[in-house]
Amino acid sequence: MTVSYMDYTSPDLKFSFDMKKSTAFRTNASNYINILGYKQLPTLGSASLLDIFLSRGHYVEPHYHQNASELVYLISGSAIVSMINPFTNQLLSIPITPQEVVIVPQGWWHYEEATSDGTHILAIFDAPTPQVILGSDILRLTPAKVFAQTYCLDEAKWKEAISPIKQTVAIGPLDSCKQSRDGGTEEQGAEELKDAPNVGAISAYRTAPSWAGTGVSGQPAYVYGQSPFQAQPPYGQGPAYAQAGAAQPAAPAAARPYAPQAAAYYAGYGQPQGWAYAPQGYGAPAAYAPQSYGSPQAYPPQAPGSGWR
Repeated sequence: MTVSYMDYTSPDLKFSFDMKKSTAFRTNASNYINILGYKQLPTLGSASLLDIFLSRGHYVEPHYHQNASELVYLISGSAIVSMINPFTNQLLSIPITPQEVVIVPQGWWHYEEATSDGTHILAIFDAPTPQVILGSDILRLTPAKVFAQTYCLDEAKWKEAISPIKQTVAIGPLDSCKQSRDGGTEEQGAEELKDAPNVGAISAYRTAPSWAGTGVSGQPAYVYGQSPFQAQPPYGQGPAYAQAGAAQPAAPAAARPYAPQAAAYYAGYGQPQGWAYAPQGYGAPAAYAPQSYGSPQAYPPQAPGSGWR
C-alpha cells in the first residue's frame, strides 16, 4: 500500500461504508455490481472492491482493467473466470466454487460467467478505483467501417450483428435480449459444443477432457491451445519470447547475481579500487567508523517512556 498523508485527526474522516448505496451497474434485481473505492471511502487507501451479484447464464462482459490487477473471490454459487493470456495468445477458462480465487493480471482481457443462480463474487483491485474498458463500448463506438476494412468483413452484416448493442452492457444479456437465458440459446449452445466441451458442464460435473488440465482445488481448467505454463530460458540467457531452439549466449557472471560466486568476488564488491577491504558499512571506506545506517553519528539515547511500546 502506498504511503498515506491523510490527516487522521480530521473529525470528517469515515472508516466504514455501506456498499449497497454505491451501485456501479445494474441489469436487474438479480444482476448488479456495487463499487467501493477512494471516492466512497477515502481512508481505503490503494485498494478497491466490486461486489458482484449474478444469476445463471449472465456474464460480466468481456473487459480489461488498465490500471489494476483483479483478484476474483467467489463467495457463493459457481462461476467460470476466463481470460486471454496476451503473451501466449491462449484463452484460459477456470471454474471456481465458493472460497476459491482467480487472479487476473493488469490489462488482461477477461470475463466472468455465472453457472448457477445466486452467484456472489468479490473482485479486489490493487488501485484506489478500478478503471475499465468494456467490450460493449469498443463494439458500439468503433465505426463499423473500421472493423469491416480491418478484418475484411461485410460492413452491412457487421452493423446488423452489433445493432442490439445500444448502450454499455456491463452485465449481459440485458433483459431486452430475445435470447433464452435458461442455459443460453439452444442453437448457439449446439454450435459451440461442436468443437469444444461445455465449460459450464465441466464446472458442474467435475469432468473434463484429458487435455484440459486442472484449475484451482483440482477442478478442470478449460484451456484452448497449448499449456500456458511453458519453460522459460534460464536467468540472464535472453528474453522469454526468443524463438525456441535458438542458441542464447550465456550472460556474464556479473549479470547473474543469483549464480554462485567465489568469495573473493564479493570481498571488494561495491568498493572503489584502492580501498583495502575491511568489515564496513556497504560501500564505505575503511576509515569510516561504524554508525547507524546512513547517518554519520549514532542517535542519542531516548528518554524513558518515549516512542513505541
